[in-house]
Amino acid sequence: MTIPPSAPFPKSLFAFSILYGGMTCIAGVLGVKQVALGPLAVEAGIFAFLLLVVIGSAIAELHGRAAADRMVRYGFVPLIMSALLIQLVLALPTDPGMYPPAIDAFPIVVGQGARMMIAGLIAYGTSQTLNVYIFSRLSAGAGSLLWLRAMIASAASQVIDTLLFISISFLGERDIGALLAGQMLAKVVLSIVLVPPLIYLFVALGRRMDRA
Repeated sequence: MTIPPSAPFPKSLFAFSILYGGMTCIAGVLGVKQVALGPLAVEAGIFAFLLLVVIGSAIAELHGRAAADRMVRYGFVPLIMSALLIQLVLALPTDPGMYPPAIDAFPIVVGQGARMMIAGLIAYGTSQTLNVYIFSRLSAGAGSLLWLRAMIASAASQVIDTLLFISISFLGERDIGALLAGQMLAKVVLSIVLVPPLIYLFVALGRRMDRA
């Protein structure tokens, strides 16, 4: 019996999957630094998370909501694996010959408490799923307004991401009101400024790869 050849895997979906997995891992590392963008202060992990929402929206546009939802679920794999590997490396003894400032800096840069890890997983899954849902639902009413659908979905999902992560991580330990407001404002502004050009770039790039 001859087995029929399977349908070719879209090049854009393959390439975007690799990039998506990398962004889930690097977002937490970048988030250690707070960056000042004019009057706005935001954790640097937002740039990786904005790429995540853009990639998710681009996949939904090119390959449908189901493919984008699967991408979000698969994103838990590198996220959890990187967290486990970080804990393993932190638990292993340090080489005495290691550069002394790096010995103290490494746990600060990559270390997270269990509460923050759980917060990150919940915030990631909820916000990225919400982004795909809103983007896909808006496609029926907004038509070809790709930039508007992506911007609204990104802004809403980033607000929820911030609310969940900061509340779960710090509620009861510090006043989170000002922190929430500042982070939400910064992320909404960045979504408005960066997401529209990025979504056009990724969708155009994906279509070009698939045609090739």
